[in-house]
Amino acid sequence: MSQFSGRITDCHIHPALDPETNFGCFGNIGDIKSQIDTLRRAGISRACGAPIARMTPSSFAEVRALNDKALRLRNEFPDFYVPGIHIHPKFPEESCLELERCCGQEAVRWVGELVGYCMGYDTDYATEDALCIMRVAAKHGAVVNFHCDDMDVIETLCSSVPDLNLVLAHPGPGPSDILRRAALVAKHPNLHLDISGSGIDRYGMLRASINMAGKEKILFGTDYPINNPAVYVHGALFEDLTQDEREALFDGNFSRLVSR
Repeated sequence: MSQFSGRITDCHIHPALDPETNFGCFGNIGDIKSQIDTLRRAGISRACGAPIARMTPSSFAEVRALNDKALRLRNEFPDFYVPGIHIHPKFPEESCLELERCCGQEAVRWVGELVGYCMGYDTDYATEDALCIMRVAAKHGAVVNFHCDDMDVIETLCSSVPDLNLVLAHPGPGPSDILRRAALVAKHPNLHLDISGSGIDRYGMLRASINMAGKEKILFGTDYPINNPAVYVHGALFEDLTQDEREALFDGNFSRLVSR
């Protein structure tokens, strides 16, 4: 297996800060220091992503509370944690103000992972209200990482806000899913793919995805604590990639997107 001495950035985690935000599959995964130790033990240098919770919020205050948790975590571990925040299409005005607060005042550059199926808005990423929010995100130079299986919704979002950098979460579990999503990423200049969630066990999926979409379009992510981060690190290292491709995958693409 190839060795890699560069920085590895996990663009897709969900920090478990309390029982509500703990998505570990087998109970307690330890406090946040233990979680960071786990990620570092897997070889990960820094990590990004929003705390998530299952909810159908009656007000935006519930969504804002998750963002406040992310900001506090960033302040506590600035050398490791890059915050991800939430918006919510059911609350367009509040979401736009939240982008002003978090991206404008707090210098946040990552929105998501947005999980509509978990937070009461399903795949409403390209409705009129959602697109209004996405345009404000683009104004701030933010990157939006989102979970969506509806190809039509993804296409509409990409074409409606062409100046917004989007990162589609998860390649999918099987070869047909992986190739279909990689082809969509290749089609849209503003769409990228993070490899978290599933698919890394399909040997050759990285080689095929990079061949199809380009090395600048694929980002490393794990979906920790749902998934074992070491499986992703070692799975990616085991694939037949060049040094330049590994550097782009593990950190270069993420760093480029969030620095714009």
